[in-house]
Amino acid sequence: MQLSVLKSKLHLAAVTRSDLNYHGSLTVDPILLEAVGLLPYEEIVVSNVATGARATTYTIPGRPGEGAIELNGAMARLGAVGDRVIVMAFARMSPEELVGHRPRVVALDDRNRIVEWIDYPPLSADGPLAEWLVTETA
Repeated sequence: MQLSVLKSKLHLAAVTRSDLNYHGSLTVDPILLEAVGLLPYEEIVVSNVATGARATTYTIPGRPGEGAIELNGAMARLGAVGDRVIVMAFARMSPEELVGHRPRVVALDDRNRIVEWIDYPPLSADGPLAEWLVTETA
């Protein structure tokens, strides 16, 4: 069995541009991509904090250091410049692969600078994962 778990998260990113006429996707500053382990063209879920609207798209790297979070194409309907969004990626893993897994998460300010590294504890074979490990290996 494969479980889908949080891999990466940019928390409270501020939308810096919205372009309905672009091809689609989310442009993200490569510094932010690297901080949370997101790859160019990786599938992501973007959620608007104010409206609760969410959509699935992929990342496109912007220019390093500009703090870009740009809603492109149909994604431009998700929000406007200044809106705060959460950008998440998930990974499929077996219960055995989950042991020691910890998502990479950062919180951002209104200029998309990292203000906090959120350090979740790693998943342990002794915690909630224990039941899955017993079931899958039996």
